[in-house]
Amino acid sequence: MIEIPSDLNPDLVPLAFLLGTWEGAGVSDFPSAEKCNFGQSVTFSHDGRDFLEYTSHSWVLDNEGNKVRPLESESGYWRIDKDRKVEVVMVRDQGIVEIWYGELADQKPQIDLATDAVARTAASGPYSGGKRLYGYVKSDLMWVGEKATPEVSLRPYMSAHLKKVVTPEEVADMARNLGDLPDDGIAFFR
Repeated sequence: MIEIPSDLNPDLVPLAFLLGTWEGAGVSDFPSAEKCNFGQSVTFSHDGRDFLEYTSHSWVLDNEGNKVRPLESESGYWRIDKDRKVEVVMVRDQGIVEIWYGELADQKPQIDLATDAVARTAASGPYSGGKRLYGYVKSDLMWVGEKATPEVSLRPYMSAHLKKVVTPEEVADMARNLGDLPDDGIAFFR
């Protein structure tokens, strides 16, 4: 279920499905880079202004699903206009700054983005642009990213399946809203 906070800027209501902290795992695979499974934590938050704040941290996972080391971190700001056009400014730990433009799909919580501008520091690796697709599917957040370098054409390089993290306060709120349940616990399932 998608909840719309009462203090959310009205312009951001179409992006409300992104709000919260999401955690899960995915796969990274790109020529000249390590192929690996990774864990990820993504947070979309707001402070009442006309943008969502975005942070993402990912880490390499071993074969047992344990954290090995950091993989990528990025942060940025997401906006949407009255025509459902989305703009994102993002900074990555590799020394890359990107401006993304895209659109929220009609009648479904899905966002297609493509880079419009890329700036890189001297220390960053080769990168010339990318595309991303984010979707809210059966209460989960899923995404796939494509990237291009001067040597490699645009191709998928990362994807993840994330589940929303529920805080203890949210669990308590859900419990208060359950109402009267049968005493034996079994009758609930009849």
